[in-house]
Amino acid sequence: MPFATFDSSRAARAVPSSVEELIARQAVASAYQPLVDLYDGETVGYEALARGPVGSLFERPGALFEAAHAAGMEAEVDWECQRAALAGALETGLAQGQALFVNFEPRVLTVERPEWLAHLTDEALGRFAIFAEFTERSLTDRPAEMLAAVARLRRLGVGIALDDVGADPRSLALMPFLAPEMIKLDLRLVQENPSGQIAEIVHAVGAEAERTGALVLAEGIETEAHRQTALALGARYGQGWLFGRPAALEQAGRAAIGNAIARPRRKPPDDHQTPFEVVAQSRPTRRGDKRLMLALSRQIEAQASSLGPSAVVLSAFQESQYFTAVTGARYSSMSNDAALVGALGVGLSEQPAPGVRGVALDLADPLRGEWDVTVIGPHFAMAFVARDLGDDCADMQRRFDFTITYDRELAVDAARAMMARLAAL
Repeated sequence: MPFATFDSSRAARAVPSSVEELIARQAVASAYQPLVDLYDGETVGYEALARGPVGSLFERPGALFEAAHAAGMEAEVDWECQRAALAGALETGLAQGQALFVNFEPRVLTVERPEWLAHLTDEALGRFAIFAEFTERSLTDRPAEMLAAVARLRRLGVGIALDDVGADPRSLALMPFLAPEMIKLDLRLVQENPSGQIAEIVHAVGAEAERTGALVLAEGIETEAHRQTALALGARYGQGWLFGRPAALEQAGRAAIGNAIARPRRKPPDDHQTPFEVVAQSRPTRRGDKRLMLALSRQIEAQASSLGPSAVVLSAFQESQYFTAVTGARYSSMSNDAALVGALGVGLSEQPAPGVRGVALDLADPLRGEWDVTVIGPHFAMAFVARDLGDDCADMQRRFDFTITYDRELAVDAARAMMARLAAL
């Protein structure tokens, strides 16, 4: 959405020339864009958008974050943006049932937040619901860190919103791992002519929302025709210039009790389990030798190859010696299309094959004893999990207890257990 100039008395007075001055003066302000119920126009929340002082080098958000990166102060600037968003909303007050959506910089979520910001967040959560907005790029760049950060936010009571869904096919593949309470459709879905690709996105989002109860919001609504399109796409909520541009937050009007965005209640999953532990606790296991395991895993990998850019493929190989050159070629080929392809095993490098994300497991990691293959797509999910019985015999005669599930929740939880171990790029 085009940048809209935002002015405030504090931002206008303070025109810092460095990032350090910007933070010291608390010169970042927030503009707030309304989120509305598409059926009756009721304002159900606001997205807080950071704005630097008017007339300064940091006025535009892009310039602000570029300067923060150049100064090595991304965390400090992100905290200042969060301060501005929370303090502005607390000062003005939201109506009962309204929620605040705040953008978080993924690269700094692993840095411990200052105590003053934690207190401010607690105060805000006592007054209104807060949702943290992420994009799919956040998760593909730093999978383990992002899943851990999302779990911490959920424990605080903060909801998760997946932004710009549809702008990149990876967003569909990664929805199940973030399990967002709010799915925000990219503006092109309501502004462009219908296409097969848009229909695929709509079906995937609709399926996810039906399975999990996630809310759907359409961005970029600028005309009544856009609003009608958003409704046809299955969105309940909307955001765009038809309802208001980013501006100072005014005193709250009538309460949005009847159609309020509910406070998040999801609990973070247990990512410390192994895939076998996740699946075998509710599915019967069988027993077979390595020849059978190879046939089963390769069949699953073949199915993954047909899913294209909306697939995530994660596999555990026990030891690097079992990730052979032939296996590497197969996984590299899958990575040409899939959103994310990962391999885990003792001794594996960070990129054991071109395009494949590798993880070197610790010798004590219980995942070392498993052979797992998980494939997750918008309409397909499967997990093959096997545990080595420790036979002292020829390699192909080694036996495993194994099971296969097509249950989406189980397959996603099994895959998430491996993704939680993936290192950052």
